[in-house]
Amino acid sequence: MARVVVLDYGSGNLRSAERALEHAGADVRVTSDADAAVEADGLVVPGVGAFAACMEGLLAAGGDKIIDRRLAGGRPVLGICVGMQVLFDRGVEHGVQADGCGQWPGDVERLQADVLPHMGWNEVSAPADSVLFDGIDPGTRFYFVHSFAARRWQAPSSETIAPARVTWAEHGEPFIAAVENGPLSATQFHPEKSGEAGGKLLRNWLGTL
Repeated sequence: MARVVVLDYGSGNLRSAERALEHAGADVRVTSDADAAVEADGLVVPGVGAFAACMEGLLAAGGDKIIDRRLAGGRPVLGICVGMQVLFDRGVEHGVQADGCGQWPGDVERLQADVLPHMGWNEVSAPADSVLFDGIDPGTRFYFVHSFAARRWQAPSSETIAPARVTWAEHGEPFIAAVENGPLSATQFHPEKSGEAGGKLLRNWLGTL
């Protein structure tokens, strides 16, 4: 049974993520303990609310360093919702710019859509070789709650590193719904609120640990 830590840094649906991961077959601990977070088989970084507030909490808990240490050792990390957004360089909300963890280049910005927040079920378009979406039928819907997103994938291509698998969705315009990039994965939607489809995605992630 995979040992998974849900990082407690003052933001996120910690208990719902814990329950969903347990249901998917993981041994789950919710904690801010850095050693436990680094040593676990998998780390989940949740997040709800404003980008800047989440980054403030993440930095205060040393979460950026925990993520760096895990990725340096090739140890899997899964970001969820704002826990995905903070992996990018910057977040821009209501004219306020905040630095993110900088694992991926680019900005998280307000979606250009008539209705915000984007709340409810939406389809995603995953690449054929996706591991997270393996066995999940095209057209399957996942649960989103957000007004901001990464609207472009800006990581440069490399001849030595496999390209990231990027999954897209659309609400007013295309935006990044999920990324699989070596040991670092993330979803803009909430798998813990996405029923059986979300459970299947979490089981697929646990299968990589």
